[in-house]
Amino acid sequence: MENYILKVENICKSFSTVEVLHSLSFNVRYGEILGIIGENGAGKSTMMKILTGIYLKSSGDIIFEEQKIDLKKPVDAKKIGLSIIPQEFNLIKDLTVCDNIFLGSELRKNRLLDKELMKKKTKEMLKVLEVDISPDEKIENLSGAEKQMVEISKALAFKSKILIMDEPTSVLTINEIKILFRLMKKLQKEGLTIIYISHKLKEVKEICDRVMILRDGYFVTEKKIDEITLEQMAESMVGRELSQVFPKKNKPSDEIIFDVKGLTVPGVIENISFALRKGEVLGLGGLVGAGRTEVSEAIMGLRPVSEGEIMVKNRLVSIKKPADAIKAEIGYLSEDRQGSGIITSFSVIHNITLVSLPSYSNNTVNWIDQNAELESGKKYQKLFNLKAPSLKTHLEFLSGGNQQKVSMAKTLDTKPDVLILDEPTRGIDVSSKQEIYRFINSLVREGISCIFISSEMEELIGMCNRVVVMQDGKVTGILEDKDINEEEIMFYATGIREGGN
Repeated sequence: MENYILKVENICKSFSTVEVLHSLSFNVRYGEILGIIGENGAGKSTMMKILTGIYLKSSGDIIFEEQKIDLKKPVDAKKIGLSIIPQEFNLIKDLTVCDNIFLGSELRKNRLLDKELMKKKTKEMLKVLEVDISPDEKIENLSGAEKQMVEISKALAFKSKILIMDEPTSVLTINEIKILFRLMKKLQKEGLTIIYISHKLKEVKEICDRVMILRDGYFVTEKKIDEITLEQMAESMVGRELSQVFPKKNKPSDEIIFDVKGLTVPGVIENISFALRKGEVLGLGGLVGAGRTEVSEAIMGLRPVSEGEIMVKNRLVSIKKPADAIKAEIGYLSEDRQGSGIITSFSVIHNITLVSLPSYSNNTVNWIDQNAELESGKKYQKLFNLKAPSLKTHLEFLSGGNQQKVSMAKTLDTKPDVLILDEPTRGIDVSSKQEIYRFINSLVREGISCIFISSEMEELIGMCNRVVVMQDGKVTGILEDKDINEEEIMFYATGIREGGN
């Protein structure tokens, strides 16, 4: 007889009149690592939010350790030992690492907060994760990878029985992923049950004992991990055979559309120079902390530049704030989707036109042309195959992948000539990735030029005409054609080689 810690029976969930989970049933065994995969909008995150009391189920039963439970709020889940590491960070940036880890479960001594003990335990947890962060460091000063480790420590502090990990490796380096996997195996041996949600099928294959596949809110199948191939996983997710992942690269013209010379932000990036051709996909590669995002932020006026110049169509432009960049016809998709890309309490349509709103107004009376807004929304909904009940749906009710599509639509609605895409496929399923790759390819064929920042080697190799490789805030090499391969990128990313062009 199977020994299950969790049974989910016939769970349904509806938002308004739209049902997103359809009689979903599955079981989780004690001490296993269960992988859950599916396209964006398949229902993974919705199901996990029900399990952690964030959403109320519409019908069905949840049985935890042989007891039927009714989760009405997140604290109910934490009390019985269900914790989640969310895809989007749930940290308070103004508080310290220690404060965030013990928020809601503070340790006390004689009714007073025992700050020294909490700092000691924070150090112990971070040491296990092999992370060198001070308990007194504020969250706002941490990198994405460091924030992820704080989220993991925060979940461990609750002494969970089931730990749900939603895309936990999206901001981690290869070495940090290895550390995380070692930790997961260690926790598994100690009796922790883990539900692991990821779009990275190779990681699911490596770390999980079983995999369950969802599609459009329905259960598709579950298999022992050694009984299913990566190809079978991908095809079960989308319900069809997948063609070649990356489209054929466009051949750019020789015309320089965008030229960066000697861009410097003291202590962050130094003497960054590169040129972008019309119709080109130019990659920015390097390890976490190399300075790729900082370059894009400097270009967009989000960081003060001490030296350097930017030329757009052979015209020198002065960019002090994002509005200047938009005026220069530069679009920007931030890697921090919820932090600076979208407003989840706004509707789909209002997010899409958030930056481009002046183009929908009558300058005489400052009225918004709502019909024009609606037409744009419909166009992008079709273009990106956006899954949303309506254009008036708030983004908080959309999956992470569909939120990313809205963020991309918002960027395109400014009608840029140069498009900076920072990790555009992070947290995106394999089918949606293909859609975005094809869409980027169609943009460059129409003459738009793209700067493509990615931590995934295969994306840089499959999508880019050239790759600018960075290390420690400096350009170490620019690779082209056959030199764009994993070995060469790593050589320049680690500083073994310098000066490639």
